Amino acid sequence: MVDILNLPQLNISRILENEHDFQIHVSAIHEPSVCPHCGSVANLYKHASREQLCMDLPIHGKRAGLLIHRQRYKCRECGQTFWERLDHTIDAKRNCTKRLLAYIEKQSLKRTFVSISEDVGLDEKTIRNIFRDYVNRLEQTIRFETPKWLGIDEIHILKPRCVITNIEERTLVELLPNRNKETVIHYLQRLPNKDRIKYVTMDMWAPYRDAVQAILPGATIIVDKFHVVRMANQALETIRKELREGLSPKERRGLMHDRFILLKRKHELSDMEQITLQAWTKNHASLGTAYELKESFFDIWESESRQMAVLKYQDWKARIPSNLEHAFKPLLKALTSWENEVFAYFDHPITNAYTESLNSLIRVINRLGRGYSFEALRAKILYTEGLAKVRKPKYQKRKFTASSELTEHDYQMFHQLSLPSVVREEPHEQLLGIDISTLIEKLEKGDL
Repeated sequence: MVDILNLPQLNISRILENEHDFQIHVSAIHEPSVCPHCGSVANLYKHASREQLCMDLPIHGKRAGLLIHRQRYKCRECGQTFWERLDHTIDAKRNCTKRLLAYIEKQSLKRTFVSISEDVGLDEKTIRNIFRDYVNRLEQTIRFETPKWLGIDEIHILKPRCVITNIEERTLVELLPNRNKETVIHYLQRLPNKDRIKYVTMDMWAPYRDAVQAILPGATIIVDKFHVVRMANQALETIRKELREGLSPKERRGLMHDRFILLKRKHELSDMEQITLQAWTKNHASLGTAYELKESFFDIWESESRQMAVLKYQDWKARIPSNLEHAFKPLLKALTSWENEVFAYFDHPITNAYTESLNSLIRVINRLGRGYSFEALRAKILYTEGLAKVRKPKYQKRKFTASSELTEHDYQMFHQLSLPSVVREEPHEQLLGIDISTLIEKLEKGDL
């Protein structure tokens, strides 16, 4: 019988095939010689048998089921019975070959559970359980370096999820299932070398601040300036939408189309856009005032010191007319509650510089996420090979030892290069997290 399995422990006795599947009848090649219970040698006899179906890797695009003739033995010495062991080939927990198990683990980070189930012939629930065990094992072995500059942000995958980033390295470190205070605290508590974290940037979400203050009291909290200045744009949008109610249908459509001009910085406008802006702001005084307030609020963030920024903010706040206070109220309230963290930016000008990339990531993941659970998407992002950013260790002379010296064979390999004495040392690379730009590139190409 032709060996199409390449499994040395099994002997093929029969092969059946139909449109979708192979059924391969096999049995163990070697009979046991030692009782696993008492260690008695050559004192065994056969004691019943059974057939066990075990799935293997697909063959020629068809599912492959191994119908294994399993023999039971009894020991004359101790009277115990046992089934012949195929531990090197079969995974008893999942009732499949170990190589199929490894295949499913890798595929579960790339494909949906349903498609894998149809491919290999195992139940979808079994695929899901294999994936869960695999991810749990990866979480125990893959550790990203605790960053000095920690970023806490959020991303919407079905609902808001907390994103942990390494700002210095522009990498993604963790995706949490929600943005609750308890969830963030639990994550921060488990971080190794927590004292390494000196700065934490975040948006103005109180549970983030509470969690950091509870677990990292020595870290400086800095509100990401992009989350702050964005609120000035939102205030301008409030005025624009209120103004729209009193316009004709044609003017309303025009204001809707030109809203992007209003949200642009003045120095970024083209000549034509400046003419359009002047037309709107001269004809509608409240819109013009709101635009100037938006622009001057952005200017605060160009201050050279914290003291100067605070003075500019106080002056800016005093210039808000009473008829526009309602639109800027959310911004004023936020600055009151987060004043220290907001103006800490001017002492430590750190931002979530990956914000634009993260927004692109949100769009791609939302598109792909319809076929995956959050747990599957998290695993695809954090554990797919080739995505992690790695820092190689520095060259250190003292780390080399006599035990790492090359053999004579190694010297012969290097002889033609005329190298001096060379010694071998195992590198200790540091995983810095998932490179966001690489992740987006692979997602957009469909490589994940």
